[in-house]
Amino acid sequence: MEWETVIGLEIHAQLATRSKIFSGASTRYGAEPNTQACAVDLGLPGVLPVLNGEVVRMAVKFGLATHSTVAPRSVFARKNYFYPDLPKGYQISQYELPIVHDGYLDIEVDEDTVKRIGITRAHLEEDAGKSLHEDFHGMTGIDLNRAGTPLLEIVSEPDMRSAREAVAYMKKIHSLVRYLGICDGNMQEGSFRCDANVSVRPQGQQAFGTRAELKNINSFRFVEQAINYEVERQIALLESGGTVVQETRLFDADRHETRPMRTKEEANDYRYFPDPDLLPVEIDPVFIEEVARTLPELPEAKKQRFMDDYGLSAYDAGVLTANRELGDYFEAAVEASGGQGKLSANWVMGELSGALNKAGLEIGASPVSAGALGGMLRRIEDGTISGKIAKQVFEALWAGEGSADEIIETRGLKQISDSSAIEGIIRDVLENSPKQLEQYRNGQEKVFGYFVGQVMKATQGKANPKQVNELLKKMINNA
Repeated sequence: MEWETVIGLEIHAQLATRSKIFSGASTRYGAEPNTQACAVDLGLPGVLPVLNGEVVRMAVKFGLATHSTVAPRSVFARKNYFYPDLPKGYQISQYELPIVHDGYLDIEVDEDTVKRIGITRAHLEEDAGKSLHEDFHGMTGIDLNRAGTPLLEIVSEPDMRSAREAVAYMKKIHSLVRYLGICDGNMQEGSFRCDANVSVRPQGQQAFGTRAELKNINSFRFVEQAINYEVERQIALLESGGTVVQETRLFDADRHETRPMRTKEEANDYRYFPDPDLLPVEIDPVFIEEVARTLPELPEAKKQRFMDDYGLSAYDAGVLTANRELGDYFEAAVEASGGQGKLSANWVMGELSGALNKAGLEIGASPVSAGALGGMLRRIEDGTISGKIAKQVFEALWAGEGSADEIIETRGLKQISDSSAIEGIIRDVLENSPKQLEQYRNGQEKVFGYFVGQVMKATQGKANPKQVNELLKKMINNA
């Protein structure tokens, strides 16, 4: 039997506010356990939550950027359940009336295929604390610093049909929230994580199969691995005559498998009801218009502009706009290079990205500034250095040895562009290579590369390659 996979994602993006959603406690990461949970976060008697207005602004930003409806009226509810890291015994969330609903994002499945993924809703809620299982000798520790941290939960339609599509969608959301400045997207710190709802059904069947929810996955690679394992597990179970149980499962990254956590709750298990301590959130059109004016250029628009303005391919433009900081760096390098779009793209995606990956650095921590890289690219373009010599200059820039011009001067790397000097070297190479010259004249054109190599070797790579090629052809034909 042929099976079809059905996937929906629930992405939790921690909003980039300095204080929590209903209190003034800090959201700073890395503090000592239980030092940033105040009386409001813990739900102690006599305290009242007060909504942080900045989270509303951020949610509206997301709604506008995803072609969604921003609700003029949304309501906070209490989601009741009991767990050690939930000190109040309930979580304040939004249920029936979320702040954002009915939107979509287009993802690129491959270079020629675009697929639209529906966004059912995006609602505001508070995070729970964190259970710690290491170093407690069979017991569990609780850190409540995260309690009350603002989250935007983004719920997709079950529109994805493979782990690859799910990862593409998750990456698109990750890029978008960073462009908007509403989430730092740090997956290692838990600022951006995902629950995946996965089911399978026979090809052609309209009804959905029974789903399993894969909980709290915090990397793109793990999302792909978890979904692929779960799909195989469910298919094997059904083909052997078993049935899939609706449940919540955890992904074991060491064993690359999912395992049961608890049976999946339904909405009525949580006994949702409107929070009596919080008024409905009412948003007027003027506020939405005000937020709309603050939206940055979004990835799709920037990608198209890079293609139009700099002549980049769709692939190159996509790579450079997947990350807002990378796109900004590229544009600054283009400006510093005097408008060399394609050359800048090649160096940013090639030499620079390779060095950053090797050093484990993000673009914002690059030892080579966009201005410094652009300055080096100017010297490639005006013929001062060749592309090969530029790699030496880049290494020196990375090591902090000064500007490109200073490095070229200090190391004596200036390209030889004097035609008479290059002609003299070519003449010596041809005189010392009679066998290869005869081979070339007999139609073995590949030997031409030998002559180029010998000239570059004699000049220690400093001869202008374009001039070498032109002069070699001229002198061989006249020899």
